[in-house]
Amino acid sequence: MSPWPSLVTVSALIVYFVVTINVGRARFKYKILPPAMSGNSDFERVVRVHENTLEQMILFLPALWIFSEFVSPVWAGVIGSFWVLGRIVYAWGYYQAAEKRGIGFAISSLTSMVLLIGSLVGIILNVVQSGILS
Repeated sequence: MSPWPSLVTVSALIVYFVVTINVGRARFKYKILPPAMSGNSDFERVVRVHENTLEQMILFLPALWIFSEFVSPVWAGVIGSFWVLGRIVYAWGYYQAAEKRGIGFAISSLTSMVLLIGSLVGIILNVVQSGILS
């Protein structure tokens, strides 16, 4: 197993853990008691960062590992690190204002698409080269 996708996975999980903690901190700061999920737009942006990061991880992590297996673990690590960076930029921007989330979202979404398409190409090439279809 390659250390690069593993390092990116751990980094992504750390980012997710931090945005999870930030929801708790925002609940305290804005006095939003569970189970409420609304009531203050600053709090709601923190919650959206958390929810959107989870939503994006569902696509990102399998794509990262499949790309690692069928294309390159080193390139999976390099490309995947941009996803982590994108999520940090997304969170930083969204915490300030909803309009500032776009660049981070674009970086992480593009990264996921590259990994997903690369994975598909890698799988197809592997099938063709192995002669499974013959």
